[in-house]
Amino acid sequence: MTAISPIFRSSLSNSIPRRFLSSHAFSTASLPCLDSAESPSTTFSDDRRRLQPRDESENQLISLIKSCFKKTQLLQIHAHIIRTSLIREHFICLQFLSRVALSPFHDMGYSSRIFSRIMNPSGSQFNVMIRAYSMSDSPEEGFYLYREMRRRGVPPNPLSSSFVIKSCTKISSLMGGLQIHGRILRDGHQSDSVLLTTLMDLYSCCEKFEEACKVFGDIPQRDTVSLNVLISCCIRNRRTRDALGLFDTMQRTADGFEPDDVTCLLLLQACANLGALEFGERIHSYIEEHGYGGALNLCNSLIAMYSRCGRLEKACSVFKRMDERNVVSWSAMISGFAMHGYGREAIEAFEQMQQLGVSPDDQTLTGVLSACSHCGLIDEGWMFFDRMYKVFGIKPNIHHYGCMVDLLGRAGLLDQAYQLITLMGIRPDSTIWRTLLGACRIHRHATLGERVIGHLIELKAQEAGDYVLLLNIYSSVGNWDKVAELRKFMKEKGIQTSPGCSTIELKGKVHEFVVDDFSHPRTDEIYEMLDEIGKQLKIAGYVAELSSELHNLDAEEKGYRLSYHSEKLAIAFGVLATAPGTTIRVSKNLRICVDCHNFAKILSDVYNRDVVIRDRTRFHHFREGRCSCNGYW
Repeated sequence: MTAISPIFRSSLSNSIPRRFLSSHAFSTASLPCLDSAESPSTTFSDDRRRLQPRDESENQLISLIKSCFKKTQLLQIHAHIIRTSLIREHFICLQFLSRVALSPFHDMGYSSRIFSRIMNPSGSQFNVMIRAYSMSDSPEEGFYLYREMRRRGVPPNPLSSSFVIKSCTKISSLMGGLQIHGRILRDGHQSDSVLLTTLMDLYSCCEKFEEACKVFGDIPQRDTVSLNVLISCCIRNRRTRDALGLFDTMQRTADGFEPDDVTCLLLLQACANLGALEFGERIHSYIEEHGYGGALNLCNSLIAMYSRCGRLEKACSVFKRMDERNVVSWSAMISGFAMHGYGREAIEAFEQMQQLGVSPDDQTLTGVLSACSHCGLIDEGWMFFDRMYKVFGIKPNIHHYGCMVDLLGRAGLLDQAYQLITLMGIRPDSTIWRTLLGACRIHRHATLGERVIGHLIELKAQEAGDYVLLLNIYSSVGNWDKVAELRKFMKEKGIQTSPGCSTIELKGKVHEFVVDDFSHPRTDEIYEMLDEIGKQLKIAGYVAELSSELHNLDAEEKGYRLSYHSEKLAIAFGVLATAPGTTIRVSKNLRICVDCHNFAKILSDVYNRDVVIRDRTRFHHFREGRCSCNGYW
């Protein structure tokens, strides 16, 4: 059992687990440092320069610079300050450079030419350019400029380091970040809370969870922003339950760490990833209570969260109550319909969106094509795919082609799907080949499956799950020699498969199960319940689907192995721990097997329970012996 429980005690400062608060995150000697020959002074260079306008005329000029919104106006001002030599005045030059380099112009070519003509740039001027590069398409230039700044002997301040760290974050440069971290320690800036929060975000983006937590532990004045970065770090590094626990901690402490709208946005994403519906509903209540209910981005996230947690009706309710809807809102709703198998409703929403004058983007079309795929709407899928560029001006990307391959593959049109990949004009990635491999498993096409594995090997992107799909194909056609041969190959290469894992949330706790799991505190009761369920389902006509077992065993042994799949254990626990008639909601990290699908379908009828299972690709809503997928999955 894994619980969504607070990971902090009453006081944040003395209750953070060791993994979050190891002191002395790094020593200077342990880090690679930037090569430079500067001799940093203790006084920041701008302290000796004029940082205020001299008179009213300069005040007017500064106001004019800040009010520019057209490049022609900037060019006129530039000509004026060159002609009058005001360009040499540090404060005026700084204001003009900031206007060109930063929002709204963000003209890196123009600003770099201005900067190159400054004889001795100040720290503030370097900071403007480093900051601008950190937000540009060439953030690495910010790192090089920071290095040049130090080479010239201009000592950086915490802002300089913060901006260059953002450059490293944008390109996920861990080595660059380590070098900057070393300089932060050497320059004595390790007590700057804002700078350390930025550094923490870098380690988070580079999936260095422990390092990020150590930096968090060294922040002298933690606030909601730093807690939000820690939550984001937990989510990025698949520590979702820790992220949810931080919400409880922030609400309990009296140190001013009250969750804000950003906290809510992050936690809704965490709930969606984990399928934690009850926790997501808590966040929704908090949003309403604290006046964030009208925020467009939060409403969009609520739609996505409820959709991914199996409550499509709540997603629709949020959508209908919105005063304003943008393309993200419509895309989230269309994707929600798609993942729940409501293809026609997704298409209707798409048409309504167009009638209201909202132009679709590439995400919207991905949702529509996915809806067609999940419902077998082949003609509609081709129609939308053809209209993408002709009508909407959107060039199909790899995700759109992937939806079409999925659509054709599910329908058994494997040759067409393969041809589409080879002719699409985009280099195929591993995901699109894996989509076709999944279709080969559904339709037992071993020859094409082997060919697809060959393409994955060429990309050096083959994973354990790919070989499992091929094992599925071989076992489904009874080719046990190939099964044995492939198993031997996987053993020799040390290829290990990820175990199936199912979770169920009850009363704010997430309970996790794997196949043949004996770790739950109520294991004996769960297995007794599962055995009883099995007896009742057999009376109702349930027969184990032996093709779902990949080993060459006799029928009895196969049936036994299928009895204790993770989703069956989760469902049995749901029946055991909830009142009759309560909906059972399970999340599975892999595609649900045919046998477990049949099991859930019959159980929903025999026990009069709605069962909702979210697997890796879609939702299955079981009610009265039927599934929302109508067998098309």
